[in-house]
Amino acid sequence: MLKWFNNTSRIVKLILLIIPVVNWWVVVFVRIAAFINKPSLTRLIVLILYVILGWGWAFIDFIWVLLFNHLTFAKTK
Repeated sequence: MLKWFNNTSRIVKLILLIIPVVNWWVVVFVRIAAFINKPSLTRLIVLILYVILGWGWAFIDFIWVLLFNHLTFAKTK
């Protein structure tokens, strides 16, 4: 899921992040994949915070994708 999300175009990512319920599930799956791919304490904390704060963090992720084309703390390279 992480590789697929990072390889899609920026406009598709932004559309997925605008749709409320789809946004939450996509980001949870991408963050889990990022943690499994390269486990670190930072990624685990961000995953837990996203599950707790959800919608507020979604706005931050939307801006981050707009600027840097990947989710916060979920870059593959």
